[in-house]
Amino acid sequence: MESIGVFCGSYVGSRVEYSQAARRLGQELVRRGVQLVYGAGSIGLMGILADQVLELGGRVVGVIPAHLSTQEVLHERVSKLHVTGSLLERKLLMMELSDGFIALPGGIGTLDELFEVYTWAQLGRHSKPIGLLNSCDYFDPLQELINHSIREGFTRTDFRQLLTVESNPDVLIDRMIAK
Repeated sequence: MESIGVFCGSYVGSRVEYSQAARRLGQELVRRGVQLVYGAGSIGLMGILADQVLELGGRVVGVIPAHLSTQEVLHERVSKLHVTGSLLERKLLMMELSDGFIALPGGIGTLDELFEVYTWAQLGRHSKPIGLLNSCDYFDPLQELINHSIREGFTRTDFRQLLTVESNPDVLIDRMIAK
């Protein structure tokens, strides 16, 4: 795996553990020589993750739609910046540039990006691994919602296995590579 697309919050969240998880993931990406592809922000978990990768000598590719580049604080030190015409183009380019995906805690935008790659995997449009870095059990309610959807007959049982869930970034990446 040469590059991983990471979806995460433009806020740090209410727990220090979320920031710690972003730093640990950044350290693990650099240790493995994996390029970070992310939303190009310098704030929140996005900024913490990118800063960690850059401080350790890793490569960071930022992807942001033009209309957000004036609203969000762009990271000025990314190795490469792509500005797209829309959010959809952003997601498509991130999918193209990434060999796998990891979601850290985040808000609606993070969930949107996660569900986009999850849906495309269900439809057979890609077979790239998708991981959830489950810091402080953040994604437990999401997993329960997916299980509820399965129990209610709206989602096939085998789609649950498209998501790899771990609280340790090292273990998460190892499990994603093994898929």
